Amino acid sequence: MTIRLAKRAPILVFAAVIASGLTACGGGDSGSNERLSGPVVIDGSSTVAPLSAAAGELFMKAHPDVQVTVSTSGTGGGFKKFCAGETDISNASRPVMDSEVYLCGSRGVLFSSLQVANDALTVVVNKDNTWAKCLTVEQLKKMWEPGSTAKSWNDIDPSFPNEPLSLYGAGTNSGTFDYFTAAINGKEGASRTDYNPSEDDNVTVRGVAGAKGALGYFGYSYYEENTDKLRAVEINSGKGCVAPSVQTAQDGSYKPLARPLFIYLSDAAVKKPQVERFAEFCITNHSQIVEAARFVPMTSPQISQARAELADIKDRARQ
Repeated sequence: MTIRLAKRAPILVFAAVIASGLTACGGGDSGSNERLSGPVVIDGSSTVAPLSAAAGELFMKAHPDVQVTVSTSGTGGGFKKFCAGETDISNASRPVMDSEVYLCGSRGVLFSSLQVANDALTVVVNKDNTWAKCLTVEQLKKMWEPGSTAKSWNDIDPSFPNEPLSLYGAGTNSGTFDYFTAAINGKEGASRTDYNPSEDDNVTVRGVAGAKGALGYFGYSYYEENTDKLRAVEINSGKGCVAPSVQTAQDGSYKPLARPLFIYLSDAAVKKPQVERFAEFCITNHSQIVEAARFVPMTSPQISQARAELADIKDRARQ
């Protein structure tokens, strides 16, 4: 049984590393002696997918009769499937929108959310880019705002070289697209359209790595996997240049691109024992999973809150 996650081969490596970490730390599934079977169907954010996939591989080792599948259609695309009752869990790199709450409600799908990690949405450039070590929010807006005509780095700042500017970013169904446009351009969904969009962050990796003047953005874990190909840009939101990192994402100093990551669970799905146990597994083994998958962990208060919220979710499911 394997995780179905297109173009994400490193997940198996993550799982192996996590497994050794769980063994060393004495962690694991508190209900590992429980006989579980059946599917756990997950879709949504490409940013959150590696975390769910790594957890799924480990969960299936403890429960070989469970089949966890993880697909990616973006946060928005994932919610469409979730509200249609096609999935048990929806990965999301932003909070659910009012329109999505309405859509689910109109179809009788009730749900709850759990934070599962933090993220530092990372702006990346080519390794040969020696000039853009730090960019202001205003400079990023000049690149990405609707109607932008910037074609060269020199258009962004006269001190930059006359190097062609090529942009790569998330597709419009992505929660990363929603978050980035709101944070940088001031309105969710507001963006120039003449860039290279994709729901697959590996496309952005290849694009930025292949052109000296390229720039893109995606979740911190993708940057961590590709530090040999890309360089992260520090961001200046008005209080100096701050690099993306575990610490700056957790303490909030990496503004405005630090964000929480979520999973959404339908009430109907939580009534399935294998889904309930999988959600518990993700929180119980949080530290080991996020470390191996190179995600930004939750803080202690965030973990405590997630545990309390999960307990409430499980209680409601039993009513």
